[in-house]
Amino acid sequence: MFRMTALAEGCSFLILLCVAMPMKYFMGMPEVVRVVGSIHGGLFLLYVGLLAVLHVRQRWSVMFSLYAFVASIIPFGTFILDKQLREKEIVTN
Repeated sequence: MFRMTALAEGCSFLILLCVAMPMKYFMGMPEVVRVVGSIHGGLFLLYVGLLAVLHVRQRWSVMFSLYAFVASIIPFGTFILDKQLREKEIVTN
């Protein structure tokens, strides 16, 4: 579930940056940012909540959890993180 949330959060971030923000500033449509921003904000909160749970339950290192958090605030970061998450999934399953 965390991987799906991470990918959804990453997609919503890119949509916010690459679609909604240009629509706001070049087309005068600020409501798009409100809608997409709200969706992204909810996904971000879910991502951080799940990250905290996994940090404790899976005993992830502080460095890996910090890396996962930073990945959520960098464009394309969660897509890069996905490779490490797949490797952790194989180990924990």
